[in-house]
Amino acid sequence: MRTLFVLAFRCVLVAFLLLPLAVRTATANQLTAEEEKVIAEQILQDEEATQVYAGVRYIWLGRYQIEVTLNASAELPQNLFIRLKAGAKNDRRTFLARWQDKQGTVKEQLVEYGGYDGFRFLDLPVPNELSAPVTLRLLGKGSRQGFFSKVAVVAHDAAETANSSSVEMKVSLLLATPQGPVDGRFAEAYPEIARLWQESADTEENVTADGPEQAFRLAARHGRQAHEMFFRCRKYMEGWLAQADPKTGLIPRNLTASRDIWNPEDAAADNYPFLVLTAFVTDRPLFEGRMLEMLRTETRLTSRLSALPDAWSFSKQDFVRSEPSLAALIFGGSEYVKDGLLPLTEYLGPSPWLERLMAIENAIWEHAPISTPFGPIPSDNVEVNGEQLQVLSRIYWLTGEKKYLEWAERLGDYYLLGSHHPTRDFPDLRLRDHGCEIVSGLCELYVAVSFAHAEKADAYRAAIHEMCDRILEVGCDARGMMYNVIHPQLGTHDPGICDTWGYNYNGIYSVYLIDRTSRYREAVRRVLSHLRDDVGDYHWGSADEYADSLEGAINLYNREPIPSAAEWIDRKIRDMWKPQRPDGIIEGWHGDGNVARTALMYAFWKTQGLRVEPWREDIRLGAIFQKGQLYVNLTVDRPWTGRLLFDRPRHKHFFHLPLDYPRINQFPEWFTVDENESLMVENVNHGERHEVAAQKAWSGLELHLPDPGEYRWIVTKHRR
Repeated sequence: MRTLFVLAFRCVLVAFLLLPLAVRTATANQLTAEEEKVIAEQILQDEEATQVYAGVRYIWLGRYQIEVTLNASAELPQNLFIRLKAGAKNDRRTFLARWQDKQGTVKEQLVEYGGYDGFRFLDLPVPNELSAPVTLRLLGKGSRQGFFSKVAVVAHDAAETANSSSVEMKVSLLLATPQGPVDGRFAEAYPEIARLWQESADTEENVTADGPEQAFRLAARHGRQAHEMFFRCRKYMEGWLAQADPKTGLIPRNLTASRDIWNPEDAAADNYPFLVLTAFVTDRPLFEGRMLEMLRTETRLTSRLSALPDAWSFSKQDFVRSEPSLAALIFGGSEYVKDGLLPLTEYLGPSPWLERLMAIENAIWEHAPISTPFGPIPSDNVEVNGEQLQVLSRIYWLTGEKKYLEWAERLGDYYLLGSHHPTRDFPDLRLRDHGCEIVSGLCELYVAVSFAHAEKADAYRAAIHEMCDRILEVGCDARGMMYNVIHPQLGTHDPGICDTWGYNYNGIYSVYLIDRTSRYREAVRRVLSHLRDDVGDYHWGSADEYADSLEGAINLYNREPIPSAAEWIDRKIRDMWKPQRPDGIIEGWHGDGNVARTALMYAFWKTQGLRVEPWREDIRLGAIFQKGQLYVNLTVDRPWTGRLLFDRPRHKHFFHLPLDYPRINQFPEWFTVDENESLMVENVNHGERHEVAAQKAWSGLELHLPDPGEYRWIVTKHRR
């Protein structure tokens, strides 16, 4: 979860009470100064001073969207309007005005203005039927988009407004959507296969609604979508393995300035684990051979302080640092455990990678150097401590060892019961990577203690809700998208939205599952409902940022299946992969692994957790669950013999979690078979039915497909 995108622009925020300031208007159809009152106004200008016309700085909708939010302690006064100082260059300008209140988009209006040179006032009445808070978003439309130097909220009737409650105006600038990621031309290298993928994007399934044939057609479409993910991941894996150091077999941090090093926080945490998982799904001999050998080599070479790993130089065949740094060792180890080894355990369960996880985790706490009133902790870095909260909250259940919960509670006490509360005490709280970890980490701990230590849950509850409430209050725009950084004590924020929005909502939704706080669930449903129409084709930045945004959407959609969110995910997954090159490399840095991670999550959604062994490039497996039945479609281009494997409730079987709450880097469960369930499997091609026990479903149904073509099954689950 690394980011390459940095936005220098700071948030523009104003909050005024009613002020006795009149302004004269520039058009005849507007009221006189005596009949109106400016409640609040704000200059609009680019901090970089690159947008200037006729000596006036402005904001252009081709570069930023302008978001104006009006709020009041009671009802908004009637007859308010937003006044814009709108620029033109002897031409016609257009923009879209989109009004929203708490229920979502209420009204859209395409506005055209201009025919003059310079700046004139333009008034937009606030719809009276809307309830506070009301948000107006100005979006660029057409070939000549609007630009503005000032915005104000004005009341038509000054006397009426003076007797009403105070009104606040908040103005935010959001980066407008650029053209999107650069095409790496991967698909052009595989034209025959790429045609299948395009069919998934283009084809409308023109069959009878709600019938079995429609279900099988949709399952076939899902098979093509999943195939693209598996195929691209396989090529990504091959591309990166070709770049491995010949002597050690380890992959470099990136293919540019850090080509000479392997390091735990990047190469090990973000890239290597998803080479492992790709091999597990597409090439078991490679998984059991080279991938396991890389783990053994990394453990042998890089463990520097007990099990804590350190960066390794290929040219030196020695550590990068001549002397170890404890802070660096703990940071790298924590990243490796949380971003890499923990996701592998989420899918693989017990494995040699789990053994490495436990060794590093124990070493982190063995050497925890920071003294606090609650006991020693590993770091004063919120990223490290947030990661540790996530890891400890899961491995406590996995192992049953109380020390892991006690360590997690030590961090929980430090942030929730001490003087380090994320929204009460932090001047700045990052809701994007390198900061957001503390939000979901504290929420994961709250889930754990709610089942394992009720007294501690009672002690944490108010502080957890305070954090969630403040994030929802000042950290989200009208769509529910979260800002990169908030300043919780001031109630302000930076303008850009974060790709890790879903990671924060994971935590908030988890609290909903414990306390049934309805507004937390509604916040998640709200953001999912806005993805297709109001987030649309926003350019997140690097492929890694697409991956994090999509992961959040997939994980939350698994809990709240809003159809329009699924449409958005289907569309944006292609943008995530767009930079991939013909050799399989995506962007040539460790973030490539996160792309594969999210692609595999997406693929398992489209197969409903099913997979085949051995995988082959011509196999398309897809499934859809409708009305209590799983429809499975498996298409092969040549004869194939192998196994069809079903998923299990991994949160229960691997981690022994009491609740399958949404959590970062998990692989959501779709159609699972528990140990007390069996399957009735109907072979539609041959008209045969047979019952399958859970153990057999997990190990795989033996299949012999003698001819190319499409094979279909209907699967029904029964309790034994």
